[in-house]
Amino acid sequence: MTTPKLVGIVNITGDSFSDGGKFLEAGAAIAQAKHLIAEGTDVVELSGASSNPRSARISATEQIARMTPVLDALEAPLSIDATDIDVQRWALSKDVAYLNDIKGFPDASLYPELTKSNAKLVVMHAMMDGDKASRAAHTTQQVFDSIYSFFTTRLQQLEAAGVSRERLIIDPGMGFFLSSDPAPSFAVLSRIKELKERFGLPLMVSVSRKSFLRGGAAPDSPQTAARTLEVELDAVKNGADYIRTHDVRQLKTALS
Repeated sequence: MTTPKLVGIVNITGDSFSDGGKFLEAGAAIAQAKHLIAEGTDVVELSGASSNPRSARISATEQIARMTPVLDALEAPLSIDATDIDVQRWALSKDVAYLNDIKGFPDASLYPELTKSNAKLVVMHAMMDGDKASRAAHTTQQVFDSIYSFFTTRLQQLEAAGVSRERLIIDPGMGFFLSSDPAPSFAVLSRIKELKERFGLPLMVSVSRKSFLRGGAAPDSPQTAARTLEVELDAVKNGADYIRTHDVRQLKTALS
């Protein structure tokens, strides 16, 4: 079993799926990030906008304003989760360790800056056109066809622009990013080893508190925590290199 890097999530948002509003105030976000660091997270990931299908659109200026005091207060490897190119440019200017784009870096105008940076890039696949998850139904075959096509094309584009493979991490997507039907997500989880071998890159899994695991339970309920941990551990057994999670302590303890 691999020993994955843990990416602790801090959503500085008002409408994220599971913790919207809890860390919107800078002090609360800083405290949560430091809490995750104390629990043993390898990376703290900040987000200033939600991908919830019902979430409000947040300007780049506001996203940056939300994240800046938190970023400035921390001494830890940081990841910025953003799709807006202006936010991504700001993150690169801050020399963050990771940049995570749920759209998989579609804007080639950013590629020269990506090439010059040292940040690792989390290239995520999603069955959507915009910057939010959708609730559309897709079959498992449709999802895998999309995953294969997307990564084949996008990874070639990034490498052709000069981004080294050593800086790339793939994320096949989970939950509503793939389908309103949970089956494709579970199929992807069962085929992590195949995806890693096909593309020859480390792989990130982000299932924490997602609705396809909850069965109607509240996001922060004990049932959700238990189910999240079960699926995260299965992902690690299947070869996941990074686990993006809200609950660092329970996963860290289970892996020790």
